[in-house]
Amino acid sequence: MKSVVLIKLWRLWCGMLLIMAFSAFSHAATISIACGSVGMELELCREGTKAWSEKTGHSVKLISTPTTSNELLALYQHILLVQSDQLDVLQIDVIWPGMLHNHFLDMTGHVQPEAYFPALIQNNTVNGRLVAIPWFTDAGVLYYRKDLLKKYGKQVPETWEALTRTAKHVQQAERSAGNNQLWGYVWQGRAYEGLTCDALEWIHSYRGGTFLNSDGKVDINNPQALKALTMARGWIGFISPEDVLKYMEEESRVIFQAGNAVFMRNWPYAWSLLQSKESPVREQVGVAALPKGGAAGQHSGTLGGWQLAVSKYSKAPELAIDLVKYLTSYEEQKRRAIKGSFNPTIKALYQDKDVLEAVPFFGSLYNTFANSVARPSTPIGEQYPAASKIIYRNIHAMLAGQQEIKPGLAELESRLEQLLNR
Repeated sequence: MKSVVLIKLWRLWCGMLLIMAFSAFSHAATISIACGSVGMELELCREGTKAWSEKTGHSVKLISTPTTSNELLALYQHILLVQSDQLDVLQIDVIWPGMLHNHFLDMTGHVQPEAYFPALIQNNTVNGRLVAIPWFTDAGVLYYRKDLLKKYGKQVPETWEALTRTAKHVQQAERSAGNNQLWGYVWQGRAYEGLTCDALEWIHSYRGGTFLNSDGKVDINNPQALKALTMARGWIGFISPEDVLKYMEEESRVIFQAGNAVFMRNWPYAWSLLQSKESPVREQVGVAALPKGGAAGQHSGTLGGWQLAVSKYSKAPELAIDLVKYLTSYEEQKRRAIKGSFNPTIKALYQDKDVLEAVPFFGSLYNTFANSVARPSTPIGEQYPAASKIIYRNIHAMLAGQQEIKPGLAELESRLEQLLNR
């Protein structure tokens, strides 16, 4: 009798297992995510989503996206406007929560906000709703060739004036020795969002403001901004190639990584690529805060970084949120920091020994990342993309010599005021 009961229980248990397995299989979903494609972003995203997929049994589809933030924003705006359910998770720029928040789910309660940088949580909280979870943060930094500075007895420059002098000296000396391809300084000069970032760093470092002040008033037309842009215009054809006006992040990195520049302005993502086994400048590169605008200036790195948001049009919102929680977790951010030098948004990772061993400058430049200067997206709100376009187009014209800088600043001021008045 007992054996019959046991057999029946065994059959019942096997049947339940089959039902559970079938249920899990039948409810398996595919979550789509748009990841970045600069440097190692796509590879790390693929690895992270694969690990989540193996853990949960659900699949992930990676969506190809444009490389420039301007084009990516336009794509997102179109997808969200038509309320498409074909994109569940979106990687969004630090300046977009205020523009796109109506299309995202509230993730309040799904993470511990105190673990993250407060400024990032605040940036991603709109009308009391946490519309995105910080994934990695950024600030513009200065890369330099340690070997070349040592060779010529030069120090890491504290001011832009010192950078100009050092870049000129090393460039001329190396060219005299036959290295005709070497330039002193490469940066991002193309007419796109990256130029807004670079220009903000120059102007703010000279204490010339942030294009708009905290009250939303235009403050670009001032003597310090004139000084900063005059300095940058003087670099072109002198310590920076003419083609710098066509460079974005990757063009600058390729030149620097090939050994053809003394200094480079870029984001922290470039570190792991510069230190790769195939890199000609491996172990010859240092990282420092961007220079000050003269002795009375300040170190200024533009706040960057990307967040993960969940579309409210997703057919599997809870799974999409779970994927976001996994990708922004301590362990996954640690992996991305070590392998790809992506700045974590979780504060404790800046004291993690493994992270600091892999990316030493995370510790020394902690204040640079924590206190970087924000673009004026908050006072402008939904008008920021239009304002940034006005900024980078006008500044590009000044740098290219198509517009004199002093009247160019007056014109930039006028156009920004016209936009805000509309």
